Formats: sequence, C-alpha cells, structure tokens
Amino acid sequence: MGRALRIGNPPIEVDLRRSARARRLSLRVSRLDGKVTLTMPPRAPERQALDFLTEREDWLRGHLDDIRPAVTAGPGVALPYMGRDIMVRVADVRRVTVNDGALLLPPGAGAPAIRAYLKARARDRLASASDHYAGLIGRNYTKLTLRDTRSRWGSCTSTGGLMYSWRLIMAPPAVLDYVAAHEVAHLEQMNHSDAFWAIVARLDPDYAAHRRWLREHGDRLHAVRFDAG
Repeated sequence: MGRALRIGNPPIEVDLRRSARARRLSLRVSRLDGKVTLTMPPRAPERQALDFLTEREDWLRGHLDDIRPAVTAGPGVALPYMGRDIMVRVADVRRVTVNDGALLLPPGAGAPAIRAYLKARARDRLASASDHYAGLIGRNYTKLTLRDTRSRWGSCTSTGGLMYSWRLIMAPPAVLDYVAAHEVAHLEQMNHSDAFWAIVARLDPDYAAHRRWLREHGDRLHAVRFDAG
C-alpha cells in the first residue's frame, strides 16, 4: 500500500509506493490528472525519498504547471478536431456538423451529442486508413473497435482485431494515419522488432514525428471531457 508525502509550499502531494521490482527511486507525473507518484525499493528509507523529492521540487512544479486543465465540451469551448481548434456553437441545425471552422450544435444538445459525432467521424477515418494500410501489406483484419482508452492509442489482437481510441479524430490526420499503420503492421508482426518497425516505416515514412506528436500533445486530447452537457 502506498502513502502520501507532501513537499514544498504550496504543498505538492506525492503518492509513495514501494515495489520489490524497483532498483532505484523513480518519479512519474501523470499528464492526465497531475498525480505524482514516487516508486522506491522496499527497504529504502523514507528520508531518502524526501531528499529526492526536495531536490526535484522545481522540476516537479514545472511539469505540473504545463499540464492542461480539463475542459468540458460544449458551446463556447474550442475543441481540437483533426489537428486544429474549432469552436462549438449552437446553431439552427438538426444534427451536429462541422462547417466553416466551427462545430455546430443543435439547440438543446450537449457534450454527449458532440462525443457521438466525433466517434462516428473517427470510425469512418480509422476504417478507411486501416483498409488502406491492410491492402498495402496484403493482410486482413477481423474487426475494428473504438474505445476511450487512456493507456494506449491502439492495439491489435492475435486474431486480427484492431482497437483504436476514438479521440484520435482530434489529432492531425497524419497522426491518426500513423496509429492505423502501426496497428495494421502488427497483423504481420505481433511484436516491436526491427522487422515490425520496417513495415511501419514503409507505410508511414514520417512515423517518428507522428509518435513524437502523440507524446507531446496527446494529453490535450484526453483533457476534453464529455460527461456533462
């Protein structure tokens, strides 16, 4: 069981966890919710943990300041969509649509309607990209599933099922395409070997830049909430 430590003023709360697998102290800041976790060997003294945290307090505060606050999708809010920010506006429309740089929302509709629209567009784009890349390597996938995953952007099962985060529709199109290429490559190589990355590079020569975009900006996609409205 972990316990909480506090350092500095204003205090930063740190979840202290001991792990038999830990060989040294390691610090992690979640870009989803700002939770700070310090993992340490089981026999390391707590004083060592406090000294470690004190030395890194400035680094911690810098990272916490960079984390974007969560926003709830709704009228007057700018949302990322296909790599650009679009404003949500109420309009005289029957269904959610994107037009002229804005997401138009029917009167009375809210976050659930926006989420449904984004998921539908994500399915269309991811199915098209998956079909394209699967055709290039001569492989077939068995099904395509969308989820709201936080730990990964996509996955491929041993039976050929592809799973994607529907939030990819908020990323630039080339980034969405990279994730599709990555998962389709697993239809041929169920690993991350050199052979696997060679397939990814053939399908998406700029894949390294697209991976980097997800590492640097993916937290913003997760910061949008759709549970109200």
